[in-house]
Amino acid sequence: MARRAGNMLARLHTNCRKANPVPYIRDDDQMRCGVPDEKVPWHVPWSSYDPEDYTMKHVLSQPVWADPVSLGGLKFNSLDGKVDRRSHTGVYELDSDEGTAGRPLNPAGRTGLKGRGTLGKWGPNHAADPIVTRWKRDESGNIVINPNSSKQILQFVAIVRRDHGVWAIPGGMIDAGENVNVTLRREFSEEAMNTLELEPGKVLEVSKQVDELFAHGIEVYRGYVDDPRNTDNAWMETIAYNFHDDSGVSVGAFTLNAGDDAIGVKWTDINKDLKLFASHSDFIKKVAELHNADW
Repeated sequence: MARRAGNMLARLHTNCRKANPVPYIRDDDQMRCGVPDEKVPWHVPWSSYDPEDYTMKHVLSQPVWADPVSLGGLKFNSLDGKVDRRSHTGVYELDSDEGTAGRPLNPAGRTGLKGRGTLGKWGPNHAADPIVTRWKRDESGNIVINPNSSKQILQFVAIVRRDHGVWAIPGGMIDAGENVNVTLRREFSEEAMNTLELEPGKVLEVSKQVDELFAHGIEVYRGYVDDPRNTDNAWMETIAYNFHDDSGVSVGAFTLNAGDDAIGVKWTDINKDLKLFASHSDFIKKVAELHNADW
């Protein structure tokens, strides 16, 4: 697959911290302390900074995708068995403070909350986001053009996830030892095409079209995600690929069907007014620029 990478550490993260105290995304009773812009970088001294240490109960119960509470034996900044603890952003630092020594430090800076929150891994939690696109067409099959910009309108597959109720790209976590290409196909097929509930014959038809489309993708982003789940010691990273159905006759012609973690799915017009989960709007903008589409 072709690659067009990028990184968002050049600007401050905002979705996972505010200047004033705010509740954590999954628990209204758990507050983040406020982190003003000038205090976000770790190199800026802040002797009184001592946010609460919080990891959700379902993570502490140690499901198969979660790390143990203890850091003992974990190999950060390296491939740790099947678990890739390397960051797309480069080498991250480890905390040296008493009581939290050895914990990975968020490369984007302070978030107002220690621990892992709802994330399973200490340090980077890797995901993959498939951005499937087609040109918007009228009833005659002609590509629709925005008269204000004189550019063609691009559409992408968007879903609403059960856990946060916001429109998003149908991505998901990369399993330990899993190739990112497998993750991309699986998440799109399960969440946007609902292959988990299709009849066997239909699954084969859908899978063939998805495989053909996903054989030719362009990487549009690889790096840190400004995600509301992030904490000082655990954060989201992703690899986002664009898979474009230029003719609209393969995946672009299928009826979308929400499944697995999704409760809604639709072809969505791409434009600057989109309100999407985490950093997804930034990824979509990159795709629009890639195709010289309306934005």
